[in-house]
Amino acid sequence: MPMNAPSTPAVPVVPPDATPVMAQFFEAKARQPDALLFFRMGDFYELFFDDAVKAAEALGITLTRRGKAGGEEIPMAGVPVHAAEAYLAKLIRMGFKVAVCEQMEDPSEAKKRGSKSIVRRDIVRVVTPGTLTEDSLLDARGSNRLAAVAVRSGRAAVASVELSTGDVESLLVAREDLAAALGALRPSETLAADRLFADELVNAALKQAGGAVQPMAAALSEPAGAEARLKRLYGVDTLDGFGDFAPAEIAALGLIAAYIETTQAGKAPILKAPRRGAEAEFMAVDPATRSSLEIDRAQSGAREGSLLAAVDRTVTSGGARLLGARLSRPLLDPAAIDARLDAVEYFVERRPLRREARDVLKGSGDMARALARLTLGRGGPRDLGALRQGLTAGLELGALFASAREPLAAPPAELAEALAALAPDAELSALLEDLRQGLVEELPLSARDGGFVAPGFRPELDQARALRDDSRKVVATLEAEVQAQSGVALKVKHNAVLGYFLETSAKQGEPLMRPPLNATFIHRQTLADKVRFTTVELADLDARIAQAGERALAMETETFEGFRARAASLAAPIQLAAEALARLDVASALAEWAEEAQAVRPMVDQSRQFLVEGARHPVVEAAVRRSGEAFTPNDCALDGLGEAGPRLAVVTGPNMAGKSTFLRQNALLAVLAQAGAFVPARKLTLGVVDRLFSRVGAGDDLARGRSTFMMEMVETAAILTQATDRSLVVLDEIGRGTATYDGLAIAWACAEALHEVNKARTLFATHYHELARLEERLDHVGNLSMRAKEWNGELVFLHEAGPGAADRSYGVQVARLAGVPPQVVARAREVLETLEAEEASPARLDDLPLFAAARPAPVVEPSAVDRALAAIDPDELTPREALDALYRLKGLS
Repeated sequence: MPMNAPSTPAVPVVPPDATPVMAQFFEAKARQPDALLFFRMGDFYELFFDDAVKAAEALGITLTRRGKAGGEEIPMAGVPVHAAEAYLAKLIRMGFKVAVCEQMEDPSEAKKRGSKSIVRRDIVRVVTPGTLTEDSLLDARGSNRLAAVAVRSGRAAVASVELSTGDVESLLVAREDLAAALGALRPSETLAADRLFADELVNAALKQAGGAVQPMAAALSEPAGAEARLKRLYGVDTLDGFGDFAPAEIAALGLIAAYIETTQAGKAPILKAPRRGAEAEFMAVDPATRSSLEIDRAQSGAREGSLLAAVDRTVTSGGARLLGARLSRPLLDPAAIDARLDAVEYFVERRPLRREARDVLKGSGDMARALARLTLGRGGPRDLGALRQGLTAGLELGALFASAREPLAAPPAELAEALAALAPDAELSALLEDLRQGLVEELPLSARDGGFVAPGFRPELDQARALRDDSRKVVATLEAEVQAQSGVALKVKHNAVLGYFLETSAKQGEPLMRPPLNATFIHRQTLADKVRFTTVELADLDARIAQAGERALAMETETFEGFRARAASLAAPIQLAAEALARLDVASALAEWAEEAQAVRPMVDQSRQFLVEGARHPVVEAAVRRSGEAFTPNDCALDGLGEAGPRLAVVTGPNMAGKSTFLRQNALLAVLAQAGAFVPARKLTLGVVDRLFSRVGAGDDLARGRSTFMMEMVETAAILTQATDRSLVVLDEIGRGTATYDGLAIAWACAEALHEVNKARTLFATHYHELARLEERLDHVGNLSMRAKEWNGELVFLHEAGPGAADRSYGVQVARLAGVPPQVVARAREVLETLEAEEASPARLDDLPLFAAARPAPVVEPSAVDRALAAIDPDELTPREALDALYRLKGLS
């Protein structure tokens, strides 16, 4: 069943009348009761009982019956082995776990044990969303993380592993920040001890994280057992070399180790040492803000329309994943941010070098994921090819930087470290050379297909292939040799009984049956007029030809395993090289985007400032450019100390004037800058933002009984309790979901709290124009408004933010633009004029006639001019008649 809630699957009971094969199935199923069991039977993976029913419904495959168990017919469904990955992908996307039970021996081997012996089978892996490694099941440009959560002593630990690349990380956070930490990771699957589902805060964070949630036995998160599993996973006696991990972190990492042991059926992936992240290392972005700003996914769930899609110019899969990770978790340390910006600037200033480097990177493959598959025993020749591509690209990049046509300054630290990691040592160089010499250019997907070892790499393999592919030529050569040796016209022939043999006439064969030739030519068979012989060489040739294909494939498999073992032994430097390629790709890609978008390097420091000139929204601008229009840039000045600008800016202006775009664009500038990217603006000075909050747009959570207004208040409460004087807060229309006076009161109080208590840099958009008075009452509040004007009765949006408060909201005009019926617009204008009158109040509505909007518009009779104009047919008039008609109309007016 899909993995989304704690459950205890029933363990199947073996019926007394079960056949040996079905007993084998039940034994495997008992080990993975909550997974669909793909049970290998020849060329198919078969599913039985409830698994078959669920799979048939989910995959749209035929449900049949096979045999009986416990007196009942056994439901069965199957998928072909060669097409299994496509079915697996669909099941995983639907939230199922799948246990793969393979045949562990050839059926012929089983027969040797007796006619009633069955093929040995065993579970070789359990496929889950967070443990995928196959290219066909993964998004090449997106991460696929398995996360685990543990809580101890009031602190929450989030551990994660990218099994397809070997990255492991641990982060200790406050329980209140658990949702933000998980949201930044976007795990495909999250593990948590079953007892944690009773913790409302943790349970909510797990739901918000998305992906599958897998409950685990609470005992698996006990630190002592977790530590033992971690040592076993890494093959070490102590964890001291990895750092000083808190008990909660050990518990979370231990859950991952337990899950890997189970899902990989004892195969240990080669993982990097766990990296311990610091709570103060990344900007905190809660799930609501991440959704509002559409950092890596649009609110529709698609990648298109997100900040990541707008700025992504990477040319490698690893680079795309790294860029996504950086945007998801912007840094807090200005020095680390500057190191990334230095790398981008280096490429911005050196366009020819950047273009050449990107050309090399395009052919570098995906070493990280290829290595992971190889070490788990799931790789193939193409994965070896990916290593060859990546290591070759590393050498070419090193040579490119060393021999650039223009004199180069020393690369900044970020690039220098990457180039150093790409310079292979002796062992890695030897592996690369052997991969170049030993593999053909076009590689098959599976080692079982053969044909991937290059000619000349293994002479004995070439001989086996020659026997397999050129047996006629080999036989003809031997035939000529035996004829010359015997002086007899012998012919080499073949049949199913004797295999290869020598044949001649009975008369010519007589000398061969006498000494000394009978010692060489061994008599096999005499027919009426023919006699048949063999020789030691021919018998050997017969065996070698018969086995040549098998031997050739066995030698290729042996060669593959040799390469695989060497790659596994060099996993650490290969992983470093893969990371280096990704870093070079990200730096050059961000430089490419900076040039396209005319983006500039931000200045990031420890101040409380947010000073931007000529800022543009990177996503909206890209869309506007595609339509051939220009984006209107805007300035914004906020200062937590109130020196270079207000601490809180009240933003007013009509709907559709661009308030939401203005708010979001400033928040996204902070994300880009602290991720280490240039920003679409003329200038940006940014004091590091520790927490980013964006409450723009409305949504509800009806499943939890929360209306739109309740969700607004929940998110606002989180901001007021978590924002600090280093935070950036973007709020839009707080209080609009309730009565006017209630809403105004809430908005007023929230603005005061953000200014006086949190002291966060804040953009506070509102239609409550009364909030503009805060500028007079509070020291560090300023007013901004989105400009609009009326021209010839039409409302024109200028999309400009300027100082001062808006004089009106133009809501009635926007309603007219939206197509609201004219009589409704007229009624709204009438009500508005009454309310805006001096000392107006809602009570004045009593003076308006009821149902005015419902009254039909008065019927107006056509005027004389209208009637005369209707009678004119312009196509029938001469120029003189048209002029006369015009004079007549003038006289009637």
